[in-house]
Amino acid sequence: MYEDALLDPQDIVQKYIDIAFADINDYLEYGSEVHVDMSRAFEHYPRLWSLKAPDANIDHRRVANLMTWFSRKGYSQPITARGADYLPGDVIAWRLEGGRLHTGVVSDEVTSDGRPMIIHNIGAGAQLEDVLFAFRIVGHYRVFSSRT
Repeated sequence: MYEDALLDPQDIVQKYIDIAFADINDYLEYGSEVHVDMSRAFEHYPRLWSLKAPDANIDHRRVANLMTWFSRKGYSQPITARGADYLPGDVIAWRLEGGRLHTGVVSDEVTSDGRPMIIHNIGAGAQLEDVLFAFRIVGHYRVFSSRT
């Protein structure tokens, strides 16, 4: 994408995040859908936070809840070691060293050897990085049936 050559790297990353989440928001209002599903089926969600009921303010931001919701909606995909199996817009969940969960979105940018780049924020702001296989993948989800 030649037009990106004129943008600051942070602007490029933000552009891809905006595109990815605009697409997702066109198809679902995931925050409210997560809360509704948790309200209906709270017993199927992890009990990691000592909550006795769903919390619409935070539930959709917790990776374990998102993983459960994506699985319940039928969005799970196989976890493989092949970059080609991960399409733009796919949501990836990792288990980091120390046990924390983390998510990212597959971009349409690839490395020189064809591995998809990932849009994620691991504490340094939004980044577009080659981290698909940098951590142990514990979830792979496709909200869209096909991508162009």
